[in-house]
This record gives sequence, C-alpha cells and structure tokens, in this order.
Amino acid sequence: MKIKKFYPAGRFYRALGPAVGALLICGICFAPASFGADAEVIDAKVNVALKRFYRQVKGAKEFAGSAKGLLIMPGVVKAAFIIGGEYGEGALRINGKTADYYNIVSGSFGFQIGAEAKDIVIAFMTQESLQGFRASRGWEAGLDGNVALITVGAGERADTRTTKDPIVGFVFDVKGLMADISLKGAKFTKLDK
Repeated sequence: MKIKKFYPAGRFYRALGPAVGALLICGICFAPASFGADAEVIDAKVNVALKRFYRQVKGAKEFAGSAKGLLIMPGVVKAAFIIGGEYGEGALRINGKTADYYNIVSGSFGFQIGAEAKDIVIAFMTQESLQGFRASRGWEAGLDGNVALITVGAGERADTRTTKDPIVGFVFDVKGLMADISLKGAKFTKLDK
C-alpha cells in the first residue's frame, strides 16, 4: 500500500512568492549587467529621454542649463512580487556631452506587486555635488547625497530660483502600476563603456 503525502496549496503558494520575487530580481539586476547596451545605444536612449524631459517638465531646459551635470537614466525598469528589483543604464552629461556611463540598481522587500518603467534625471546644481558623485565608487541616493525630488503638477514649473538644493531629481514618464517615484537606496555605479 502506497501512502501519498498531501501538501496544502497555501503552503506551496506562500513558498512560491519569495522564489518568484528572487527570480525577478535576478532577471532585472543581473541579466542587464551581463548583456548591457553599448555606448551608442545608451546615448541614443539618453537623447530621447532628454527630449521627453524638456517636453513633459515645464522649465526643464532652463533647469538643465544651470546644472553643472545631468545624470539621465532612461527606461529604468522595476518589477516586484514581495521582493522587488530595479535596473537601468544611462549617462552623465556635462556641458551637453557624455562624460561617463552609469547604471542604477536597487532592491526592496515588502508588500508590492507589479512592474513599471520610468525616466530619471538627476541634476547636480553645484560643482561640489558633481565632484562627489563622480569620485564615488558606488553612489547611493540618500546616503552619499540627498536628492530633492521635484514633483511638478499641472501648470507648475521647475524653477531654479526657488530650488536651492545641490542635487535635484526628476522622475517622469512613469508607465506601469506601481507608481513608485522614490530614489532612496538607489545605487549608481560607473560603467566601463
């Protein structure tokens, strides 16, 4: 006589959730690192994201013109199922020219489910903040430098006269269901391209 073991479905699904979350993080964080885009592809995506930034955020051109450097991260992807991961590649532009290439990686844990893509622009308004960013081996938002996130609603503009923070971030063109615009804990690392 054979005895079959019975596993309630609830246990199976509770165990499956973290496993799926871990797979999502691996897929987002590690696969793009090994199959990263080349410099020309990143520059093309950065150009498109910068045009979107100028079109969607009123006063963005003036804001960018007074910045010492702009870090543009187009199409940053985040996916989560309990455990979440985020990845993207972009470029640091100084005086309108690409100086370096960077990636963004972050992870999170908690009640979250879904996926999104977004563009991020971080403006370094002082030479000191730009130098601090470039000198770091892995710059973490909120730890190595506080980023003042600007949310611009209907009819409002990004204004350099009222914003006096040394590092200012914009998250725009968000597509997806998560609506997460936080940069806290996001780590930016220089890429060799």
